[in-house]
Amino acid sequence: MMRGRSDGGLKKRLIASVCVVALFVCFLFMYYGSSSQGASALEYGRSLRKLGSSYLGGDDDNGDTKQDDSVTNAEDSLVVAKSFPVCDDRHSEIIPCLDRNFIYQMRLKLDLSLMEHYERHCPPPERRFNCLIPPPNGYKVPIKWPKSRDEVWKANIPHTHLAKEKSDQNWMVEKGEKISFPGGGTHFHYGADKYIASIANMLNFSNDVLNDEGRLRTVLDVGCGVASFGAYLLASDILTMSLAPNDVHQNQIQFALERGIPAYLGVLGTKRLPYPSRSFELAHCSRCRIDWLQRDGLLLLELDRVLRPGGYFAYSSPEAYAQDEENLKIWKEMSALVERMCWRIAVKRNQTVVWQKPLSNDCYLEREPGTQPPLCRSDADPDAVAGVAMEACITPYSNHDHKTKGSGLAPWPARLTSSPPRLADFGYSTDMFEKDTELWKQQVDSYWNLMSSKVKSNTVRNIMDMKAHMGSFAAALKDKDVWVMNVVSPDGPNTLKLIYDRGLIGTNHNWCEAFSTYPRTYDLLHAWSVFSDIKSKGCSAEDLLIEMDRILRPTGFVIIRDKQSVVESIKKYLQALHWETVASEKVNTGSELDQDSEDGENNVVFIVQKKLWLTSESLRDTE
Repeated sequence: MMRGRSDGGLKKRLIASVCVVALFVCFLFMYYGSSSQGASALEYGRSLRKLGSSYLGGDDDNGDTKQDDSVTNAEDSLVVAKSFPVCDDRHSEIIPCLDRNFIYQMRLKLDLSLMEHYERHCPPPERRFNCLIPPPNGYKVPIKWPKSRDEVWKANIPHTHLAKEKSDQNWMVEKGEKISFPGGGTHFHYGADKYIASIANMLNFSNDVLNDEGRLRTVLDVGCGVASFGAYLLASDILTMSLAPNDVHQNQIQFALERGIPAYLGVLGTKRLPYPSRSFELAHCSRCRIDWLQRDGLLLLELDRVLRPGGYFAYSSPEAYAQDEENLKIWKEMSALVERMCWRIAVKRNQTVVWQKPLSNDCYLEREPGTQPPLCRSDADPDAVAGVAMEACITPYSNHDHKTKGSGLAPWPARLTSSPPRLADFGYSTDMFEKDTELWKQQVDSYWNLMSSKVKSNTVRNIMDMKAHMGSFAAALKDKDVWVMNVVSPDGPNTLKLIYDRGLIGTNHNWCEAFSTYPRTYDLLHAWSVFSDIKSKGCSAEDLLIEMDRILRPTGFVIIRDKQSVVESIKKYLQALHWETVASEKVNTGSELDQDSEDGENNVVFIVQKKLWLTSESLRDTE
């Protein structure tokens, strides 16, 4: 009897064990098999929702949250990364190096009056997130350019407080499922186009067009709002770097990029802007609420550093026109400061004043000894920007610019393919420049042929070249309706000044850290040997892939050009990232753009597309 009862219990235990195993297998199937290669949207349940680290505000205080079971061992060619967790919906707009929650958690001692809390503060490797950023509820494929200049889906950036706060200034207006942008601003209620024409008229430029027949090409708009000033300059072949911090007017830059307008998250704080000297023909501030007199004029002197010889600063603000005691006092002090900086008033009318920077060093050399602000030290590098503090000094011109009384740049569009005057700074020849330009033109044609089944004329708008060198990749895209953010590493030759000399824009960035932009802001990323570069620095390819996924729009593309072994290791992450292969092609051995490894390993062009996936809470009809 005892044996019989034991046998019955054994059978019950066996049946129970089988059921448990079956349930576990079913769970694994549901967990890992929920994605469909042909589906346009991937639904994730709450079981996958997880914060990547305590830095993102999660409950796990354990320092390193990397999930060993989801990480590919690069040496094991049979193993692939099955999945990455999905960040909490609250972090659908996370910018890791500009995250105020991180600043609070780390108790960083920052001077708020100097805007240090709006500058970059990146988490250490052990506090980086290891999860995919979900889109917001109801996310739709963005409206295509040029229609996107004037309207975006409200669900994609569900923030409408600016529409209410700036309702009298026509910044933006809610219209059903969309947010429209009438082109207004604090000092141009009747439209950016009329305001731009008025500045051109003030400067006596022909036909009231601000590009001055191609001589004015690159612009810096400080405190840009939703970037309507830059948006309307595009029609005049003027490329604007619209700059604003992630401050109380949150999401300004996110709106700009969603619209398809060049923009960057940054602030005039304590560090130099990430642009070389002599990059812009015009700086602009329309009621940007910056105290230009603080710290001995430090912020105005930073604008002076990035302005070209003869460059302009257009300033529309009460200080330029208001007659009350306080504004008159500020105007008097500001006028005295810019006069000592050798700026002159080019024109002043109504609410706007336009100052002009001198063409040569003559005025600087004629100042009385001891005049403030002083000239910068002769051994100071005006182009060094990575983590470099601003200095309250005037950056004099190079001997070339002083002698030529200007930058010597050709008008646009000839400027794009003309040999930049600063080529000699790197020991590059005109022949090298022309060859680089032609090589990248051929490569871009090849890229577009490989993507021909996926890319139409308006498929992509915001493009990033993650390793831009001289900007020839961007130059090759001139005839397409796109703009390119050219990124140059601070560890190599600072060729960003060549890029600006070509009439293009870009920034300085180290890819071992997160980029200063919102999630879902670029349609195409071009990564030429970027993975090999970060590997040589000891940085994580997995972290870079997650970062690229963060800034890439759903349905966006990545072009990876790198060693075959590097590309093979990246392929193991495609399923986990929900990227699918578009094309793959070996590069001809001996290509002048690609350095073969010592063992003769070829490079590969590998193109992928990011799928549109949504969490269960955000799954809606998509366009």
